[in-house]
Amino acid sequence: MLDIRRLALICEFARRGSIAATAAALGYTPSAVSQQLATLEREAGTALLDRTSRSAELTDAGRRLVGYAERILALVEEAEADLSAHAATPRGRVVVTAFPTAAVAFAPALARSLRRHKELTLRLRQSRSGRGLREVQSGEVDIALVDDWYGRARGYDNLQVFPLLKDPLVLVVPRRHPMADPAVPVDLHALRGEPWMATPEGEPSRLAVDRLLADVGGAQPVAWEFEGLGTILGLVAKGVGIAAVPSLALAAGVRGIAVRMLPGDPPAREVHAVVRPSSTHRPSVAATLRAIHVAARYIAADLEPVQSLLPGDGARSAG
Repeated sequence: MLDIRRLALICEFARRGSIAATAAALGYTPSAVSQQLATLEREAGTALLDRTSRSAELTDAGRRLVGYAERILALVEEAEADLSAHAATPRGRVVVTAFPTAAVAFAPALARSLRRHKELTLRLRQSRSGRGLREVQSGEVDIALVDDWYGRARGYDNLQVFPLLKDPLVLVVPRRHPMADPAVPVDLHALRGEPWMATPEGEPSRLAVDRLLADVGGAQPVAWEFEGLGTILGLVAKGVGIAAVPSLALAAGVRGIAVRMLPGDPPAREVHAVVRPSSTHRPSVAATLRAIHVAARYIAADLEPVQSLLPGDGARSAG
């Protein structure tokens, strides 16, 4: 008989494309993954992987089994959801993954909203941009909070998407910076000689910053690259440089900075909650989704003083 855990493993291999990547995603060793897939081949009675000394890929039989396995796993989750739907109260563990700024911003409101569900436990993880979708698809997590800078991203197929809020870039400068004065209009051309800071190349927020600076033409390229928006905000507060960051990064609170709305229509990201459709019927997942929507409203209200300022008409100082 085919083992359902090994069926999930071969589906993960089909998504990742290699034994090493599958092992890294699931927290196993490559040898353990290889052994489990070999056991699945014995259960299936046919070769599922075509192995060489350097790589492995699915055989035709392996690809057919993956198609069956995906349907089997979806039916198992549907059965679990149907059975748990008759439970009087949400119970069990819900795993949520979020990009770092969302994890920090959503955690307090989520904890407050879910406290009343005594039999429900929450595990909130942080993941790099792009991983959340794959983790939901693979069943590693129940809900992913994802950011999207360019409209509906690839990889949303067969997933249910719940829009939460819009998160535009804002300008952050040290509190003693001339442009911290709300009477001074925000002029990116006047900031050409400033030391701009941003996340490393390839990060979604960095692409948005590069687009912002390119739009003003001739703006000085990013001088300093740092991992983590919290690090960048801390350095702005110390007077090291200036930055444009998503307003959601301000939810944690940073002293010693001034926040200004950018002129025109600055780059913005959409923040979504993404789930497998079959899991939305589970009371625990449904309760967590409701808590996420409540948290999004709280966060949007907290950020409204920043996002509602007209260009050049005001500033917000922290600290």
